[in-house]
This record gives sequence, C-alpha cells and structure tokens, in this order.
Amino acid sequence: MAIEPRGDDSSASPAVRGRTVRFEGEPHDVTGARLAAEEFLDELALAAPPSAPECWHDIVLIVTELASNAVQYAPGPFELGLRPTFDGVHVTLHDTSGVVPSPRPFRPDSGGGGIGWYLIQTLCTQVSVVPDAAGKQVHVFLPW
Repeated sequence: MAIEPRGDDSSASPAVRGRTVRFEGEPHDVTGARLAAEEFLDELALAAPPSAPECWHDIVLIVTELASNAVQYAPGPFELGLRPTFDGVHVTLHDTSGVVPSPRPFRPDSGGGGIGWYLIQTLCTQVSVVPDAAGKQVHVFLPW
C-alpha cells in the first residue's frame, strides 16, 4: 500500500493533506482501506475535531462499503482518495468496473447484501459516479 499526497488542500485544513492509496483488489484490502481512512481521520481530528462523533464512524463505514463493493463487483485494483474539504471529507474510489452502482432490493432473509448503496446515499451529502475508460470514480462528500 502506497500513500501519496495529491492536490492542493490549502483551502481546507492546512495541516492535513489529501492522500491516495492503491490496493490490489483482494478481500483483505477492504480492511486496508478502512485502516487508511482511520489514519487519515486521526490526523484530521488533530487539526480540526469532527463536528459530531458520528462523522468519524460514518466516513469509516462509507469507505468500507465502497471498498467492499470494489472488491466484490470490480475485478482488479482500486484506488482510494481522501481529502479534507471546507466542512467535511471528500472520498473518491476508482475501480475497474464501468457499471454505475444502483440500489438493489434488500432481502435480509436471503442473507445477501443490498443495503450498501442505500447507506452511501443516506449518509453522504453528495454522491456522484463518473465513468471513465478504465472503470469509474465514485465521489462522495461527508460532513466533518
């Protein structure tokens, strides 16, 4: 896992730079993405504490959902980006699938998912999906 600062985040939190982390797309990379998000949030919290305790948990949950979806539905590597914004956190996840996510029925009796995209749409203040030649980028903004 490689962490690289990118972009100019001077308008957000001058002490915390955005970062990008690349993963191979293996199941254990979901944990790696979550740990990368927690490391970023540790640093961000020192510079600017969250406005509410649930902000931290919501961001970690969303990163986990995005990474899990990438591993499950997009073969190959994915890239996670995290950066502070004026009033929150911008999370991006680029994966190799060009398929735009959509909600699917949640059927708890069958034991198989269906709630992740609803969580993303509910907890994030803004969600967009940008297909590109190599797959897609999912951009989400969450309060901090």
